[in-house]
Amino acid sequence: MSRKIITGFFILTLALVAIGLLTAFSSPADLTSEKYHLKLVRLTTGLENPWGMAFLPDGAILISERPGRLRILKKDQLSEPLTGLPPIARRGQGGLLDVVLHPDFATNKRVYFSYAAADSSGIGTEVAFAELKNTQLENLTVIFRMQPKSFSGHHFGSRLVFDNQNYLYITLGDRGDKKRAQTPDDHAGSVIRLHDDGTIPKDNPFINQPGWSAEKFDLGHRNMQGATLHPETGELWTHEHGPQGGDEINIIKPGRNYGWPVITYGVNYGIGTKIGEGTSKAGMEQPLYYWAPSIAPSGMTFYTGDKFPAWKGNLLVGALKDQMLVRLELSGQKIVHEERFLQGEIGRIRDVQQGPDGYIYILTDEKDGELYRLEPLT
Repeated sequence: MSRKIITGFFILTLALVAIGLLTAFSSPADLTSEKYHLKLVRLTTGLENPWGMAFLPDGAILISERPGRLRILKKDQLSEPLTGLPPIARRGQGGLLDVVLHPDFATNKRVYFSYAAADSSGIGTEVAFAELKNTQLENLTVIFRMQPKSFSGHHFGSRLVFDNQNYLYITLGDRGDKKRAQTPDDHAGSVIRLHDDGTIPKDNPFINQPGWSAEKFDLGHRNMQGATLHPETGELWTHEHGPQGGDEINIIKPGRNYGWPVITYGVNYGIGTKIGEGTSKAGMEQPLYYWAPSIAPSGMTFYTGDKFPAWKGNLLVGALKDQMLVRLELSGQKIVHEERFLQGEIGRIRDVQQGPDGYIYILTDEKDGELYRLEPLT
């Protein structure tokens, strides 16, 4: 074989390898749902247990990693970790959790994030904000510290949502101690409602009730890892992990008791015995929707864009356990149809959001986690 032929063969082989690597990185898998053929585009790899994301005005994406890093993905380039985060305790399910922009980010540059923090009394979920300047976080301000802390590594929550009046909602887990979700002066197992500076709104439901934490907006949750605003009503919708079965979607109302652990559609792990008093009790809210067996939901968004018009108004939920995306159709405030897809295609889905471009963005919760963009296949 001549040198020219060998060289040509070598160049062709390199080209084919390069094409293969590019295809593997882009991951344009053809997938079928009930209403669309879909394309799944992988935008980046190398994320360690990513947890949340926020879309910056210039098209870049902020991504939190549970070990305690916040990075920026811009034009397929993943930045080094931003400086200026507070000390973060990575224990069990805890670490750096959600990230969200202030509604007036364009002028104040504030980024809010939830995380597990430690002190002499234990570990608990905290929330802080800082001003984003290039790859630095400056003027860090802690606005919420969960009380009391404990040494458990379970059920920190936590999603952050600003509503249409700029109130900040923080979802918290029961920290693996279910009785805390029904304790009036305990933050655990509650939605917290604050002003953007951390002060307590005067119309919070328990603010004038002796023995109650004024920051609490409700009570009776197990571990909420999905939260989003309804695009028409502006109400906060959350979902939470049940035990063995009983994952729930709830519409959050001020002062309401959502039942955990007194009522649940789940049972005790392994042995299947009843928890609490059954599935209903006077004075406690029924879930809007529940899964039994569990899907381990995480991340949630209403679809309002124009790239998937047949999905407009649908609720999209990520799932860790069955590694899938769940699409829920609504009639008013009633869920009338469920579709499951992407099952086993990309791994555990930690977060799902609609981007400003109308596409769906998906984070996978893996040691080598990835960010994907879901598009209709044209």
